[in-house]
Amino acid sequence: MNDLRQKKSIGARMLDTVERVGNKLPHPFMLFLYLAIAVILFSWLISSLGVSFVHPGTGEETSVQSLVSTEGFMYILDSMISNFIGFTPLGLVLTMMLGIGLAQQVGLVETFIKSTILKAPTKLVTIAVVTTGIVGNIASDAAFVLVPPLGAMIFYAIGRHPLAGMAAGFAGVGAGFTANFLPAGTDVLLSGISTEVVQTIEPGFIVHMTDNYYFMIASSVMLIIICTLVTEKIIEPRLGKFNPKYGEKEFVNQELERVGRKETKALLISLLAGFIYLAVVSLFVVPVNGILRGEGGTIVPSPFISNIVPIILFLFLTVSIAYGVAAGVIKSTRDIPEMMAEAIKSMAGYIVLIFAAAQFIAYFGWSNIGVWIAVSGAEFLESINMTGISVIVGFIFLTTLLNLFIFSGSAQWALMAPVFIPMFMLLDYHPALVQLAYRIGDSSTSVITPMNPYVPMVLAFMKKYDSRAGFGTLFSIMLPYTLFVLALWIVLFLIWTGFELPIGPGVTDYKG
Repeated sequence: MNDLRQKKSIGARMLDTVERVGNKLPHPFMLFLYLAIAVILFSWLISSLGVSFVHPGTGEETSVQSLVSTEGFMYILDSMISNFIGFTPLGLVLTMMLGIGLAQQVGLVETFIKSTILKAPTKLVTIAVVTTGIVGNIASDAAFVLVPPLGAMIFYAIGRHPLAGMAAGFAGVGAGFTANFLPAGTDVLLSGISTEVVQTIEPGFIVHMTDNYYFMIASSVMLIIICTLVTEKIIEPRLGKFNPKYGEKEFVNQELERVGRKETKALLISLLAGFIYLAVVSLFVVPVNGILRGEGGTIVPSPFISNIVPIILFLFLTVSIAYGVAAGVIKSTRDIPEMMAEAIKSMAGYIVLIFAAAQFIAYFGWSNIGVWIAVSGAEFLESINMTGISVIVGFIFLTTLLNLFIFSGSAQWALMAPVFIPMFMLLDYHPALVQLAYRIGDSSTSVITPMNPYVPMVLAFMKKYDSRAGFGTLFSIMLPYTLFVLALWIVLFLIWTGFELPIGPGVTDYKG
């Protein structure tokens, strides 16, 4: 027992050190600026050494492009504005905040939490937040924007540390991004890339979107358990009691009064409005020939999935306006844009931060440094001549490392698949197994990599509850999720393949 306490104290001290050192880093805006400068200088160094490689996507001889050149200098100037306004998460976050912010302003979020979640058993709250994050991945990146702030609100409302709730939500969305109980857009994207690569070797071979389905269902259950236990047994005890004096007033000074009859009636009206809205949307999705269906009547992929963000936005606007009018908070149409503007004001710090983050990520991509790292890693793994299932585990670790530099499930797989699928097919491994191994490594580190464009957003929300929070705080909170998720996911993978269980419908003979 004493050994256990000592181990816990050592682990806590390590996380405290990570937080302390991390928070001594400059302001996140300056940190991304320094990282951008570092990329510029590093691109010049590697380029000057004459390093070249074969691009796995095009098969052409490629080199690292120097940003310290006429072409690089012009790119920096020409792309600065487009890097900022074209940064996909910026538009996504601000769009979603229009709806979420209005719901907060009219009091809908508070009333809903008090009427439902506050009455639920405390032990189920963490599970609910994590599960929402994992299931929410069917909405792709929209879940990154919705779930972590919602988790913080829920935890704060029931007297628990809001940063623990935000961490649980972020872990569910990020660490579990590739897992789900239903086939999602990720399955379509990855299997499409895999099929394209495989058919260059074996024409007619198809990696179906359901080829990892059985394993991912089991993974979803496992991830819910892991993230719940990490939140309650490690993160919350370490964070201790929440101190509201470091938070912004509008976030921590709200008194949760009892829900009155007027608010209850307004909530019921808003829920009715929401059901009517969803019923209308379903008319365009449920019929096989619905206009929001994809080619051949598919739902994944389809216009419904690809346009899920505006669909969710209009849902929030519908229920928020219905609630606001019924509760007497919205008295005229001019109140609606004014409340939405108040919500956007709170995102000013995030907008400033994204300007620097967008430049850093764009420079990293333009210089080809990420591709060079991926190809070099592949060559190393091939050079050490690993055999058996250990080579797949080695591939998982390589993917986790590369994900720190290339954050995008489909983009990174588009770079890695042309290198690794042929390599593993020569060892008689099924392409679906290689794809599955990639998904494990790709998801595990997504919550700690600065290349994740949603890390600045989560950090910005953290600061609303604790102005002292920095990158060190975020990484020290999320690191235990990464370590436990990666380790136990690999264990599940080894058990699954050891018993040769099917990883998807019809995918049984997958080992070399």
